Amino acid sequence: MSSPALETRELTIRFGGHVAVNAVSCAFYPGTLTAIVGPNGAGKTTYFNLISGQLRASSGSVRVHGEDITGLPAAHRTMRGLGRAFQLTNLFPNLSVLENLRLAVQARRGLGLNLWSIWSSHRELIGEAEAVLERIALTDKRDLPAAALPHGDQRKLEVGILLAIEPHVFMFDEPTAGMSVDEVPVILDLIRDIRKDPSKTVLLVEHKMDVVRELSDRIIVLHNGRLAADGPPAEVIASPVVQQAYLGIEPDAASVGTAHGMSA
Repeated sequence: MSSPALETRELTIRFGGHVAVNAVSCAFYPGTLTAIVGPNGAGKTTYFNLISGQLRASSGSVRVHGEDITGLPAAHRTMRGLGRAFQLTNLFPNLSVLENLRLAVQARRGLGLNLWSIWSSHRELIGEAEAVLERIALTDKRDLPAAALPHGDQRKLEVGILLAIEPHVFMFDEPTAGMSVDEVPVILDLIRDIRKDPSKTVLLVEHKMDVVRELSDRIIVLHNGRLAADGPPAEVIASPVVQQAYLGIEPDAASVGTAHGMSA
């Protein structure tokens, strides 16, 4: 097996006396999509925030291609190849759809975020942004301010920004949250396309088990901040800890231990 693109080692965060993520060790490999599931309050988004740098770990480490990035701020982690889409859209609301994408291309090239600079390569940057615009099916809305888009289109634009910065690791936190039934397929198709690239690693936090079952190569379950299960989708979905989280069926301690022991 190849080396992990992303790895957490004993990753932990405490808020006062509460341990929100408790010594989670997990490796994520290129060419795979890992779904992260668990009940509300299990620590899924907090785990994402620790990986992407929105929160600072109390202990443990985050590594990208073997490099310890635990002490780096979020922006520097992006430059190391981590790309994150949030539950709530994270856009430049007053800029046009195209300008949001152009800035992402510009940042990926290391040209900074000056809106009016880099005129020598301006046309080329716009060309790359337009290619992403077509991929996310927003060409007809290119000149609208991002804030004017309906929620589903804002989510598509945020995925487009991730595509434009070309990360090694894509992190999606409930990408279909708040979207209509008609809007969901476009986002899922974009994630499917990313998943096909053997050089990319995808992490997906998602509550919809039908989406998880279809897209994932592997599922990990967080429960009370701990890694409770890790393995192939069919096995993990049938495991006692997932049955408890989603169906309210109480597992015994031995069963939970068996679920945690599943191989990836």
